[in-house]
Amino acid sequence: MKITVFGGSGFLGSHICDKLSEAGHHVTIVDVQPSPWLRPDQTMLQGSILDEETVRRAVDGADMVFNYAGIADIGEANNRPVDTARLNVVGNVMALEACRQAGVKRYVFASSLYVYGKSGGFYRCSKQSCEIYIENYQAMHHLPYTILRYGSLYGPRADQRNAIHRFVHEALTTGSITYYGAPTALREYVHVDDASTATLMILDPEFENQNIIISGNQPMRVGDLFKMIGEMLGKELTINFQNDPNSGHYQITPYSFMPKIGRKLVPPLTVDLGQGILRVMEEAHKAEHPELQSEGGYLVATDD
Repeated sequence: MKITVFGGSGFLGSHICDKLSEAGHHVTIVDVQPSPWLRPDQTMLQGSILDEETVRRAVDGADMVFNYAGIADIGEANNRPVDTARLNVVGNVMALEACRQAGVKRYVFASSLYVYGKSGGFYRCSKQSCEIYIENYQAMHHLPYTILRYGSLYGPRADQRNAIHRFVHEALTTGSITYYGAPTALREYVHVDDASTATLMILDPEFENQNIIISGNQPMRVGDLFKMIGEMLGKELTINFQNDPNSGHYQITPYSFMPKIGRKLVPPLTVDLGQGILRVMEEAHKAEHPELQSEGGYLVATDD
Protein backbone atom coordinates (compact mmCIF):
# COMPACT_ATOMS: atom_id res chain seq x y z
CA MET A 1 0.00 0.00 0.00
CA LYS A 2 0.91 3.66 -0.35
CA ILE A 3 1.06 5.12 3.17
CA THR A 4 1.66 8.72 4.20
CA VAL A 5 2.98 9.43 7.71
CA PHE A 6 2.71 12.95 9.11
CA GLY A 7 5.33 13.43 11.82
CA GLY A 8 7.38 10.55 10.45
CA SER A 9 10.69 12.20 11.39
CA GLY A 10 9.96 12.01 15.12
CA PHE A 11 10.66 9.46 17.84
CA LEU A 12 7.67 7.14 17.42
CA GLY A 13 6.82 8.17 13.86
CA SER A 14 10.24 7.17 12.50
CA HIS A 15 9.96 3.69 14.02
CA ILE A 16 6.47 3.30 12.52
CA CYS A 17 7.84 4.28 9.11
CA ASP A 18 10.61 1.68 9.41
CA LYS A 19 8.11 -1.09 10.24
CA LEU A 20 5.85 -0.09 7.34
CA SER A 21 8.75 -0.06 4.88
CA GLU A 22 10.06 -3.40 6.14
CA ALA A 23 6.59 -4.82 5.50
CA GLY A 24 6.82 -3.73 1.85
CA HIS A 25 4.66 -0.60 1.91
CA HIS A 26 5.52 2.59 0.00
CA VAL A 27 6.05 5.21 2.70
CA THR A 28 5.99 9.00 2.33
CA ILE A 29 7.19 10.94 5.39
CA VAL A 30 5.78 14.44 5.92
CA ASP A 31 7.49 16.58 8.55
CA VAL A 32 8.82 20.08 9.13
CA GLN A 33 12.25 18.50 9.70
CA PRO A 34 13.92 16.03 7.32
CA SER A 35 14.12 12.57 8.87
CA PRO A 36 17.60 11.60 10.14
CA TRP A 37 16.52 7.98 9.64
CA LEU A 38 15.17 8.25 6.08
CA ARG A 39 15.58 4.98 4.19
CA PRO A 40 16.39 4.75 0.46
CA ASP A 41 12.95 3.19 -0.14
CA GLN A 42 11.09 6.07 1.56
CA THR A 43 10.02 9.46 0.20
CA MET A 44 10.53 12.65 2.21
CA LEU A 45 8.15 15.61 1.84
CA GLN A 46 9.31 18.48 4.01
CA GLY A 47 6.51 20.78 5.15
CA SER A 48 3.96 21.55 7.84
CA ILE A 49 0.67 19.80 8.52
CA LEU A 50 -0.77 23.33 8.71
CA ASP A 51 0.14 24.04 5.08
CA GLU A 52 -2.87 23.15 2.94
CA GLU A 53 -0.92 22.53 -0.27
CA THR A 54 1.63 20.30 1.50
CA VAL A 55 -1.14 18.25 3.10
CA ARG A 56 -3.02 17.91 -0.20
CA ARG A 57 0.10 16.71 -2.01
CA ALA A 58 0.95 14.33 0.83
CA VAL A 59 -2.36 12.47 0.85
CA ASP A 60 -2.99 12.45 -2.90
CA GLY A 61 -2.95 8.80 -4.02
CA ALA A 62 -2.38 7.42 -0.51
CA ASP A 63 -4.26 4.32 0.61
CA MET A 64 -3.76 5.09 4.29
CA VAL A 65 -2.64 8.17 6.22
CA PHE A 66 -0.99 8.09 9.66
CA ASN A 67 -0.92 11.24 11.78
CA TYR A 68 1.92 11.41 14.34
CA ALA A 69 2.49 15.16 13.97
CA GLY A 70 2.14 17.82 16.63
CA ILE A 71 3.22 18.46 20.22
CA ALA A 72 3.50 15.19 22.14
CA ASP A 73 5.04 16.31 25.45
CA ILE A 74 2.68 17.21 28.31
CA GLY A 75 4.95 19.88 29.76
CA GLU A 76 5.52 21.49 26.37
CA ALA A 77 1.78 21.41 25.63
CA ASN A 78 0.98 23.11 28.94
CA ASN A 79 3.54 25.84 28.20
CA ARG A 80 2.33 26.28 24.59
CA PRO A 81 -1.48 25.92 24.67
CA VAL A 82 -2.13 27.95 21.51
CA ASP A 83 0.50 26.08 19.49
CA THR A 84 -0.87 22.80 20.86
CA ALA A 85 -4.37 23.64 19.65
CA ARG A 86 -3.04 24.78 16.29
CA LEU A 87 -0.65 21.91 15.57
CA ASN A 88 -2.57 19.06 17.19
CA VAL A 89 -6.21 19.98 16.58
CA VAL A 90 -6.25 22.22 13.49
CA GLY A 91 -3.53 20.13 11.84
CA ASN A 92 -5.58 17.00 12.48
CA VAL A 93 -8.70 18.54 10.90
CA MET A 94 -6.74 19.70 7.86
CA ALA A 95 -5.39 16.18 7.38
CA LEU A 96 -8.87 14.68 7.82
CA GLU A 97 -10.39 17.03 5.24
CA ALA A 98 -7.63 16.29 2.72
CA CYS A 99 -8.14 12.55 3.29
CA ARG A 100 -11.88 12.91 2.73
CA GLN A 101 -11.35 14.75 -0.53
CA ALA A 102 -8.69 12.29 -1.72
CA GLY A 103 -10.76 9.20 -0.88
CA VAL A 104 -8.18 7.77 1.55
CA LYS A 105 -9.17 4.27 2.72
CA ARG A 106 -8.25 4.74 6.38
CA TYR A 107 -6.96 7.44 8.73
CA VAL A 108 -4.72 6.30 11.62
CA PHE A 109 -4.26 8.70 14.52
CA ALA A 110 -1.73 8.65 17.37
CA SER A 111 -3.67 9.45 20.53
CA SER A 112 -2.86 8.82 24.19
CA LEU A 113 -3.95 6.93 27.30
CA TYR A 114 -4.53 10.37 28.80
CA VAL A 115 -7.34 11.13 26.36
CA TYR A 116 -10.33 10.53 28.64
CA GLY A 117 -8.63 10.80 32.03
CA LYS A 118 -8.40 13.76 34.39
CA SER A 119 -4.67 14.28 33.84
CA GLY A 120 -2.71 15.46 30.83
CA GLY A 121 -3.53 19.17 30.75
CA PHE A 122 -3.76 20.83 27.33
CA TYR A 123 -2.21 17.75 25.72
CA ARG A 124 -5.24 15.71 26.85
CA CYS A 125 -7.58 18.46 25.63
CA SER A 126 -6.04 18.36 22.17
CA LYS A 127 -6.25 14.57 21.89
CA GLN A 128 -9.88 14.57 23.02
CA SER A 129 -10.75 17.13 20.37
CA CYS A 130 -8.94 15.17 17.69
CA GLU A 131 -10.72 11.92 18.53
CA ILE A 132 -14.11 13.64 18.39
CA TYR A 133 -13.33 15.14 14.98
CA ILE A 134 -12.14 11.76 13.68
CA GLU A 135 -15.26 9.94 14.86
CA ASN A 136 -17.50 12.61 13.32
CA TYR A 137 -15.64 12.48 9.99
CA GLN A 138 -16.41 8.76 9.96
CA ALA A 139 -20.06 9.31 10.87
CA MET A 140 -20.64 12.21 8.46
CA HIS A 141 -18.26 11.44 5.59
CA HIS A 142 -17.63 7.68 6.00
CA LEU A 143 -13.87 8.11 6.42
CA PRO A 144 -12.64 4.92 8.15
CA TYR A 145 -10.20 5.38 11.03
CA THR A 146 -8.14 3.67 13.68
CA ILE A 147 -7.28 5.58 16.86
CA LEU A 148 -4.19 4.33 18.73
CA ARG A 149 -3.90 5.31 22.40
CA TYR A 150 -0.23 4.94 23.32
CA GLY A 151 1.16 4.54 26.83
CA SER A 152 4.52 5.72 28.18
CA LEU A 153 7.02 5.10 25.39
CA TYR A 154 10.81 4.77 25.62
CA GLY A 155 13.70 3.51 23.51
CA PRO A 156 16.10 4.53 20.71
CA ARG A 157 15.80 7.97 19.03
CA ALA A 158 14.13 9.58 22.06
CA ASP A 159 15.28 12.97 23.32
CA GLN A 160 15.21 14.76 26.68
CA ARG A 161 11.43 15.18 26.50
CA ASN A 162 11.09 11.41 26.92
CA ALA A 163 10.77 10.39 30.58
CA ILE A 164 13.06 7.34 30.74
CA HIS A 165 15.64 8.97 28.47
CA ARG A 166 15.73 11.98 30.80
CA PHE A 167 15.84 9.81 33.95
CA VAL A 168 18.83 7.85 32.64
CA HIS A 169 20.63 10.96 31.40
CA GLU A 170 20.21 12.72 34.76
CA ALA A 171 21.34 9.63 36.66
CA LEU A 172 24.45 9.24 34.51
CA THR A 173 25.48 12.90 34.49
CA THR A 174 24.39 14.18 37.91
CA GLY A 175 23.72 11.13 40.09
CA SER A 176 20.22 12.44 40.79
CA ILE A 177 16.75 12.35 39.23
CA THR A 178 14.01 14.97 39.54
CA TYR A 179 10.44 13.72 39.20
CA TYR A 180 7.42 16.00 39.38
CA GLY A 181 5.07 13.33 40.72
CA ALA A 182 5.15 10.86 43.61
CA PRO A 183 7.19 7.62 44.01
CA THR A 184 3.96 5.57 44.07
CA ALA A 185 2.93 6.68 40.55
CA LEU A 186 2.27 3.56 38.47
CA ARG A 187 3.31 3.29 34.81
CA GLU A 188 3.24 0.64 32.05
CA TYR A 189 6.28 1.64 30.02
CA VAL A 190 6.29 0.27 26.46
CA HIS A 191 9.38 -0.03 24.28
CA VAL A 192 9.05 1.87 21.02
CA ASP A 193 9.86 -1.29 19.04
CA ASP A 194 6.95 -3.11 20.70
CA ALA A 195 4.67 -0.13 20.08
CA SER A 196 5.59 0.07 16.39
CA THR A 197 5.22 -3.71 15.98
CA ALA A 198 1.73 -3.52 17.47
CA THR A 199 0.95 -0.55 15.22
CA LEU A 200 1.77 -2.60 12.14
CA MET A 201 -0.82 -5.16 13.24
CA ILE A 202 -3.67 -2.64 12.97
CA LEU A 203 -3.42 -2.60 9.17
CA ASP A 204 -5.70 -5.63 9.34
CA PRO A 205 -9.30 -4.76 8.36
CA GLU A 206 -10.62 -5.88 11.76
CA PHE A 207 -9.12 -2.76 13.34
CA GLU A 208 -11.10 -0.36 11.16
CA ASN A 209 -13.14 2.16 13.19
CA GLN A 210 -11.58 0.88 16.42
CA ASN A 211 -9.90 2.58 19.39
CA ILE A 212 -6.81 0.56 20.31
CA ILE A 213 -4.68 0.82 23.46
CA ILE A 214 -0.95 0.17 23.02
CA SER A 215 0.92 0.12 26.32
CA GLY A 216 3.38 -2.05 28.23
CA ASN A 217 2.65 -5.24 30.13
CA GLN A 218 5.04 -4.68 33.07
CA PRO A 219 3.39 -2.22 35.51
CA MET A 220 6.01 -0.52 37.68
CA ARG A 221 5.95 2.24 40.27
CA VAL A 222 8.21 5.15 39.45
CA GLY A 223 10.05 4.79 42.75
CA ASP A 224 10.93 1.18 41.89
CA LEU A 225 12.04 2.25 38.41
CA PHE A 226 14.52 4.69 39.95
CA LYS A 227 15.83 1.94 42.25
CA MET A 228 16.34 -0.27 39.19
CA ILE A 229 18.27 2.46 37.37
CA GLY A 230 20.46 3.01 40.45
CA GLU A 231 21.18 -0.72 40.79
CA MET A 232 22.08 -0.97 37.11
CA LEU A 233 24.49 1.94 37.46
CA GLY A 234 25.86 0.58 40.74
CA LYS A 235 25.37 3.78 42.69
CA GLU A 236 22.98 5.42 45.15
CA LEU A 237 20.90 8.02 43.33
CA THR A 238 19.44 11.15 44.87
CA ILE A 239 15.76 11.27 43.95
CA ASN A 240 13.89 14.58 44.14
CA PHE A 241 10.14 13.96 44.18
CA GLN A 242 8.24 17.21 43.64
CA ASN A 243 4.76 15.75 44.28
CA ASP A 244 3.35 18.49 42.07
CA PRO A 245 -0.43 17.99 41.58
CA ASN A 246 -0.34 20.42 38.63
CA SER A 247 2.29 18.53 36.64
CA GLY A 248 -0.39 17.00 34.41
CA HIS A 249 0.70 13.41 35.08
CA TYR A 250 -1.52 10.74 36.59
CA GLN A 251 -0.85 8.80 39.81
CA ILE A 252 -2.23 5.24 39.41
CA THR A 253 -4.24 5.25 36.19
CA PRO A 254 -4.85 7.67 33.30
CA TYR A 255 -8.45 6.47 33.08
CA SER A 256 -11.64 7.98 34.36
CA PHE A 257 -15.00 7.42 32.66
CA MET A 258 -14.31 6.29 29.07
CA PRO A 259 -17.06 7.23 26.58
CA LYS A 260 -15.56 4.82 24.07
CA ILE A 261 -13.66 1.77 25.33
CA GLY A 262 -10.41 0.85 23.63
CA ARG A 263 -9.11 -2.68 23.02
CA LYS A 264 -5.58 -3.30 24.28
CA LEU A 265 -3.12 -4.65 21.73
CA VAL A 266 0.15 -6.30 22.87
CA PRO A 267 2.56 -8.04 20.43
CA PRO A 268 3.35 -11.68 21.30
CA LEU A 269 7.01 -10.93 22.01
CA THR A 270 7.99 -7.80 23.92
CA VAL A 271 11.18 -6.11 25.09
CA ASP A 272 11.85 -6.69 28.81
CA LEU A 273 11.80 -3.36 30.66
CA GLY A 274 15.17 -3.96 32.35
CA GLN A 275 16.87 -4.93 29.08
CA GLY A 276 15.29 -1.95 27.35
CA ILE A 277 16.59 0.47 29.99
CA LEU A 278 20.08 -1.03 29.67
CA ARG A 279 20.02 -0.16 25.96
CA VAL A 280 18.96 3.40 26.83
CA MET A 281 21.88 3.60 29.27
CA GLU A 282 24.31 2.43 26.60
CA GLU A 283 23.08 5.08 24.17
CA ALA A 284 23.16 7.84 26.80
CA HIS A 285 26.67 6.88 27.93
CA LYS A 286 27.89 6.78 24.33
CA ALA A 287 26.45 10.25 23.71
CA GLU A 288 28.26 11.60 26.80
CA HIS A 289 31.53 9.82 25.93
CA PRO A 290 31.98 9.73 22.13
CA GLU A 291 35.68 8.93 22.64
CA LEU A 292 34.74 5.44 23.85
CA GLN A 293 33.84 2.51 21.61
CA SER A 294 32.38 -0.89 22.42
CA GLU A 295 34.73 -3.81 21.76
CA GLY A 296 33.95 -7.31 22.96
CA GLY A 297 31.49 -6.02 25.55
CA TYR A 298 33.95 -3.45 26.97
CA LEU A 299 34.20 0.31 26.49
CA VAL A 300 37.65 1.35 25.33
CA ALA A 301 39.12 4.72 24.46
CA THR A 302 39.93 5.32 20.78
CA ASP A 303 43.43 6.35 19.79
CA ASP A 304 43.89 10.00 18.86
